[in-house]
Amino acid sequence: MHLKHSLLAFTAVLAISVPAFAADTSGDGEPAFRATYKELVETNTTLSVGNCTLAAERMAARLKAAGYPDADLRVFSVPEHPKEGGLVAILHGKGSKKKPILLLAHIDVVEANRADWTRDPFTLVEEDGYFYARGAQDDKAMAAIFTDLLIRYRQEGYTPKRDIKMALTCGEETSGAFNGAEYLAQNHKDWVDAAYAINEGGSGELDENGKRVTFGVQAAEKVYQDFRIETTNPGGHSSQPVAANAIYDMASDLTKLSALEFPVEFNDTTRAYFTRMAAIKGGDIGAAMLALVKDTTDAKANAIVSADKKWHSMLRTTCVATMINGGHATNALPQRTTTNINCRILPGTPIESVRATLDQAIGDPNNHVTIVEPRSPATPVPALSPEIMAAVESVSAKIYPGTPILPTMSTGATDGIYMTAGGIPTYGISGIFVDKDGSHAHGLNERIRVQSLMDGRRFHYQFVKTLADQ
Repeated sequence: MHLKHSLLAFTAVLAISVPAFAADTSGDGEPAFRATYKELVETNTTLSVGNCTLAAERMAARLKAAGYPDADLRVFSVPEHPKEGGLVAILHGKGSKKKPILLLAHIDVVEANRADWTRDPFTLVEEDGYFYARGAQDDKAMAAIFTDLLIRYRQEGYTPKRDIKMALTCGEETSGAFNGAEYLAQNHKDWVDAAYAINEGGSGELDENGKRVTFGVQAAEKVYQDFRIETTNPGGHSSQPVAANAIYDMASDLTKLSALEFPVEFNDTTRAYFTRMAAIKGGDIGAAMLALVKDTTDAKANAIVSADKKWHSMLRTTCVATMINGGHATNALPQRTTTNINCRILPGTPIESVRATLDQAIGDPNNHVTIVEPRSPATPVPALSPEIMAAVESVSAKIYPGTPILPTMSTGATDGIYMTAGGIPTYGISGIFVDKDGSHAHGLNERIRVQSLMDGRRFHYQFVKTLADQ
């Protein structure tokens, strides 16, 4: 979306009521962090009934209470989307010629139906070593960590060599919604301009026993894009069926698409990931990874590695039917059927070429695949910065000693695509370790290990300082 500068509406931070937050005497400020995290998680920021602008105002109020002047806090929104705003904050450095660091996190969350959840999704619950709530992990964990570390730095009187910026944005979870990161990158890049951004996407992996396996640094991510298939027929009375039927035509098309498998392709990030993972896994799986890196057409190796759904998706572009709609009455022949095909495309692959591949797989001259707008930007894979990797290795050795560090490619999609497309290379470094079966993000009973969250907080506190003082 390309919203003009004149559409910008500021919510003056000066007007925000600043609560009298209690002084924290715990040493590392964990009680204060818990309060920030709880407030952010319990502020509903779903697209349907939530309010990202309110969440941004509340985080700005905490920063202001810590001593940030109004000039360094900017809560923004646009008139068309008053509840989908965000926050940009800055901690000024000593005037280094190096460009700033940007901390990027989204504060909107996926919809959650209370009737489906074991607990209220918008009440933070700590139970059996986990925090449960919508957004507990995705992505309010990082948003709270970033807000907290800026508060702690200010309270300590810490002045970095280079500026540290933070952007908390809305719209990441819903395709087509107003996206704060895209808006900033396209309309107010000066607010967020930086040498690079640190974002969600890379995370640590735990095994079934909770032991740390790998620390992921996301250096690439797949491109999100929706496509649409539409079948049409004249229709008619259901009491007199005919051979031409829009639903049957769609069923035939989808059967063909279900058999479509895109070829294995490597980029620098995934090649390094599978090469290093081969040494960690060893055995038949490790051997298969090395064989596939050497020869992408090795069917036997492909079958072994691709049996894991995460690795399967990392190796290729994937497309899957996600929504279908057809017919207009229970007693009429269908006139129209549409299906949404959601693709996660390897970076560097043209969106049009994926559309053409889907079209060819269907092979029906009457039913064409179209691209659903808006199109995601085709972003390059940023080179892994030596200074970032050096900082990760240094801090990880202290917080997570002995844990292998792997460059990785996210199979999902984040707001990093907009910053990278805008000239700010973005890397996913969460510093948070998640269970083997994930955090249930986007699903029921989303959760995060309490220890993982606190360790991630410790990691970023040192990691960002290391980057800022280089």
